[in-house]
Amino acid sequence: MKTLKKTKGYLLIILALAVLTGCAESERKEAAGNVEETITKKETVSKNTSATSNGEKKDISLTESKLEWTGSKVTGKHNGTVNISSGELFVDDNKITGGSFEIDFNTITVLDIKDPETNGKLAGHLKSDDFFSAEKHPKGRFNIKSVISTGGNQFNVTGDMIIKGITNEITFPATIEMTEGKITASGDINIDRTKWDIKYGSGKFFENLGDKMISDEFNIKFEIKTL
Repeated sequence: MKTLKKTKGYLLIILALAVLTGCAESERKEAAGNVEETITKKETVSKNTSATSNGEKKDISLTESKLEWTGSKVTGKHNGTVNISSGELFVDDNKITGGSFEIDFNTITVLDIKDPETNGKLAGHLKSDDFFSAEKHPKGRFNIKSVISTGGNQFNVTGDMIIKGITNEITFPATIEMTEGKITASGDINIDRTKWDIKYGSGKFFENLGDKMISDEFNIKFEIKTL
Protein backbone atom coordinates (compact mmCIF):
# COMPACT_ATOMS: atom_id res chain seq x y z
CA MET A 1 0.00 0.00 0.00
CA LYS A 2 2.84 2.38 0.93
CA THR A 3 4.53 1.56 -2.37
CA LEU A 4 1.36 2.44 -4.28
CA LYS A 5 1.06 5.76 -2.48
CA LYS A 6 4.71 6.56 -3.22
CA THR A 7 4.17 5.69 -6.88
CA LYS A 8 1.16 7.98 -7.08
CA GLY A 9 3.19 10.72 -5.42
CA TYR A 10 5.99 10.37 -7.96
CA LEU A 11 3.49 10.49 -10.83
CA LEU A 12 2.00 13.72 -9.47
CA ILE A 13 5.46 15.28 -9.18
CA ILE A 14 6.34 14.22 -12.75
CA LEU A 15 3.06 15.64 -14.10
CA ALA A 16 3.63 18.92 -12.27
CA LEU A 17 7.17 19.23 -13.67
CA ALA A 18 5.89 18.50 -17.16
CA VAL A 19 3.26 21.24 -16.88
CA LEU A 20 5.78 23.75 -15.51
CA THR A 21 8.29 22.86 -18.23
CA GLY A 22 5.64 23.25 -20.92
CA CYS A 23 4.64 26.67 -19.55
CA ALA A 24 8.27 27.80 -19.40
CA GLU A 25 8.90 26.65 -22.97
CA SER A 26 5.76 28.43 -24.13
CA GLU A 27 6.84 31.64 -22.40
CA ARG A 28 10.35 31.29 -23.90
CA LYS A 29 8.95 30.91 -27.43
CA GLU A 30 6.62 33.85 -26.91
CA ALA A 31 9.50 36.00 -25.65
CA ALA A 32 11.68 34.89 -28.58
CA GLY A 33 8.84 35.71 -30.93
CA ASN A 34 8.54 39.18 -29.43
CA VAL A 35 12.29 39.75 -29.79
CA GLU A 36 12.21 38.56 -33.42
CA GLU A 37 9.25 40.83 -34.12
CA THR A 38 11.12 43.77 -32.56
CA ILE A 39 14.23 43.03 -34.65
CA THR A 40 12.10 42.80 -37.79
CA LYS A 41 10.51 46.15 -37.03
CA LYS A 42 13.92 47.74 -36.45
CA GLU A 43 15.22 46.29 -39.72
CA THR A 44 12.17 47.64 -41.53
CA VAL A 45 12.76 51.11 -40.12
CA SER A 46 16.42 50.87 -41.13
CA LYS A 47 15.53 49.75 -44.65
CA ASN A 48 13.10 52.65 -44.96
CA THR A 49 16.08 55.03 -44.85
CA SER A 50 17.28 53.63 -48.17
CA ALA A 51 16.39 55.55 -51.28
CA THR A 52 13.81 54.20 -53.71
CA SER A 53 12.19 55.42 -56.89
CA ASN A 54 8.93 56.40 -55.20
CA GLY A 55 7.31 59.75 -55.84
CA GLU A 56 7.46 62.31 -58.61
CA LYS A 57 10.28 62.09 -61.13
CA LYS A 58 12.18 65.31 -61.71
CA ASP A 59 14.65 65.44 -64.60
CA ILE A 60 18.00 67.11 -64.04
CA SER A 61 18.61 70.29 -66.01
CA LEU A 62 21.68 69.53 -68.10
CA THR A 63 22.27 73.19 -68.97
CA GLU A 64 22.09 74.46 -65.37
CA SER A 65 23.87 71.59 -63.61
CA LYS A 66 27.66 71.41 -63.46
CA LEU A 67 30.54 69.33 -62.14
CA GLU A 68 33.97 70.84 -61.55
CA TRP A 69 37.04 68.74 -60.82
CA THR A 70 40.38 69.57 -59.22
CA GLY A 71 43.42 67.30 -59.26
CA SER A 72 46.60 68.03 -57.29
CA LYS A 73 50.23 67.07 -57.80
CA VAL A 74 53.55 67.91 -56.16
CA THR A 75 54.18 70.86 -58.47
CA GLY A 76 50.65 72.32 -58.44
CA LYS A 77 47.13 71.44 -59.50
CA HIS A 78 44.74 71.47 -62.45
CA ASN A 79 41.02 72.03 -62.65
CA GLY A 80 38.25 71.69 -65.18
CA THR A 81 34.74 70.48 -65.84
CA VAL A 82 32.90 67.36 -66.95
CA ASN A 83 29.31 67.24 -68.18
CA ILE A 84 26.30 65.43 -66.75
CA SER A 85 24.69 63.62 -69.68
CA SER A 86 21.43 62.53 -68.02
CA GLY A 87 19.82 62.23 -64.62
CA GLU A 88 16.72 62.34 -62.48
CA LEU A 89 15.62 62.67 -58.87
CA PHE A 90 12.52 61.22 -57.25
CA VAL A 91 10.64 63.31 -54.70
CA ASP A 92 7.87 62.30 -52.31
CA ASP A 93 6.44 64.61 -49.63
CA ASN A 94 9.21 67.15 -50.34
CA LYS A 95 11.89 64.54 -49.69
CA ILE A 96 14.31 62.96 -52.15
CA THR A 97 13.58 59.25 -52.26
CA GLY A 98 16.07 58.27 -54.96
CA GLY A 99 17.70 59.17 -58.21
CA SER A 100 20.80 58.85 -60.36
CA PHE A 101 22.87 60.72 -62.90
CA GLU A 102 25.42 59.90 -65.59
CA ILE A 103 28.71 61.64 -66.31
CA ASP A 104 30.19 61.77 -69.82
CA PHE A 105 33.99 61.44 -69.50
CA ASN A 106 34.43 62.36 -73.15
CA THR A 107 33.44 65.92 -72.17
CA ILE A 108 36.36 66.45 -69.75
CA THR A 109 37.79 69.95 -70.13
CA VAL A 110 40.80 71.69 -68.57
CA LEU A 111 40.28 75.29 -67.48
CA ASP A 112 43.60 76.38 -65.95
CA ILE A 113 45.88 75.81 -68.98
CA LYS A 114 45.60 78.53 -71.62
CA ASP A 115 47.97 77.13 -74.23
CA PRO A 116 45.74 75.11 -76.63
CA GLU A 117 48.33 72.39 -77.33
CA THR A 118 49.22 71.78 -73.66
CA ASN A 119 45.53 71.96 -72.72
CA GLY A 120 44.64 69.36 -75.35
CA LYS A 121 47.41 67.01 -74.19
CA LEU A 122 46.22 67.02 -70.58
CA ALA A 123 42.56 66.61 -71.53
CA GLY A 124 43.50 63.72 -73.81
CA HIS A 125 45.60 62.12 -71.09
CA LEU A 126 42.71 62.32 -68.61
CA LYS A 127 40.48 60.52 -71.13
CA SER A 128 43.09 57.80 -71.73
CA ASP A 129 43.48 54.45 -69.97
CA ASP A 130 45.89 56.07 -67.50
CA PHE A 131 42.89 57.82 -66.00
CA PHE A 132 39.20 57.51 -66.95
CA SER A 133 39.35 55.26 -70.06
CA ALA A 134 36.71 57.37 -71.81
CA GLU A 135 36.76 55.25 -74.97
CA LYS A 136 36.15 51.96 -73.13
CA HIS A 137 33.99 53.39 -70.35
CA PRO A 138 32.51 56.65 -71.65
CA LYS A 139 29.96 57.04 -68.87
CA GLY A 140 30.27 57.17 -65.11
CA ARG A 141 27.20 56.88 -62.92
CA PHE A 142 26.05 57.75 -59.41
CA ASN A 143 23.07 55.91 -57.92
CA ILE A 144 21.55 57.35 -54.74
CA LYS A 145 21.04 54.84 -51.93
CA SER A 146 20.02 57.13 -49.06
CA VAL A 147 19.51 60.80 -48.26
CA ILE A 148 19.54 61.49 -44.52
CA SER A 149 18.85 64.89 -42.97
CA THR A 150 21.46 66.30 -40.59
CA GLY A 151 19.41 69.42 -39.86
CA GLY A 152 17.87 72.21 -41.91
CA ASN A 153 18.85 71.95 -45.56
CA GLN A 154 21.93 69.81 -44.81
CA PHE A 155 21.97 66.12 -45.73
CA ASN A 156 24.30 63.14 -45.94
CA VAL A 157 23.99 61.45 -49.32
CA THR A 158 25.12 57.85 -49.78
CA GLY A 159 25.27 56.05 -53.09
CA ASP A 160 27.22 53.91 -55.53
CA MET A 161 29.76 55.65 -57.74
CA ILE A 162 30.57 53.68 -60.90
CA ILE A 163 33.71 54.59 -62.83
CA LYS A 164 35.46 52.34 -65.39
CA GLY A 165 32.89 49.66 -64.56
CA ILE A 166 33.99 49.60 -60.90
CA THR A 167 31.46 50.32 -58.15
CA ASN A 168 32.30 51.84 -54.78
CA GLU A 169 29.96 53.30 -52.18
CA ILE A 170 30.61 56.88 -51.11
CA THR A 171 28.97 59.25 -48.60
CA PHE A 172 29.20 63.03 -48.71
CA PRO A 173 27.46 66.09 -47.23
CA ALA A 174 25.20 68.15 -49.47
CA THR A 175 23.01 71.22 -49.30
CA ILE A 176 19.60 70.48 -50.78
CA GLU A 177 16.91 73.11 -51.30
CA MET A 178 13.50 72.98 -52.96
CA THR A 179 11.93 76.16 -54.33
CA GLU A 180 8.68 76.22 -56.29
CA GLY A 181 9.00 72.50 -57.00
CA LYS A 182 12.58 72.74 -58.29
CA ILE A 183 15.53 71.15 -56.49
CA THR A 184 19.04 72.52 -56.14
CA ALA A 185 21.71 70.25 -54.61
CA SER A 186 25.30 71.34 -54.10
CA GLY A 187 28.44 70.22 -52.32
CA ASP A 188 31.88 68.78 -52.89
CA ILE A 189 33.40 65.32 -52.65
CA ASN A 190 36.96 64.10 -52.21
CA ILE A 191 37.40 60.79 -54.01
CA ASP A 192 40.30 58.33 -53.82
CA ARG A 193 40.80 57.61 -57.52
CA THR A 194 42.83 54.44 -56.86
CA LYS A 195 39.65 52.66 -55.71
CA TRP A 196 38.52 52.85 -59.34
CA ASP A 197 41.82 51.53 -60.72
CA ILE A 198 43.18 54.99 -61.58
CA LYS A 199 46.76 54.48 -60.43
CA TYR A 200 48.81 56.69 -62.74
CA GLY A 201 51.35 58.71 -60.74
CA SER A 202 50.17 57.27 -57.42
CA GLY A 203 52.73 56.97 -54.64
CA LYS A 204 50.84 53.90 -53.37
CA PHE A 205 51.79 51.89 -56.43
CA PHE A 206 54.93 53.49 -57.88
CA GLU A 207 58.25 54.40 -56.28
CA ASN A 208 60.65 57.26 -56.91
CA LEU A 209 58.08 59.48 -58.61
CA GLY A 210 59.59 62.66 -57.21
CA ASP A 211 57.78 65.76 -58.40
CA LYS A 212 55.76 63.67 -60.86
CA MET A 213 53.66 62.17 -58.06
CA ILE A 214 49.93 62.93 -58.29
CA SER A 215 47.59 63.02 -55.30
CA ASP A 216 45.37 59.95 -54.97
CA GLU A 217 42.41 62.16 -54.07
CA PHE A 218 40.67 64.47 -56.49
CA ASN A 219 37.87 66.86 -55.67
CA ILE A 220 34.49 67.25 -57.33
CA LYS A 221 32.34 70.30 -56.70
CA PHE A 222 28.81 69.95 -57.97
CA GLU A 223 25.62 71.90 -58.37
CA ILE A 224 22.65 69.95 -59.65
CA LYS A 225 19.34 71.53 -60.55
CA THR A 226 16.09 69.97 -61.72
CA LEU A 227 13.77 71.27 -64.39
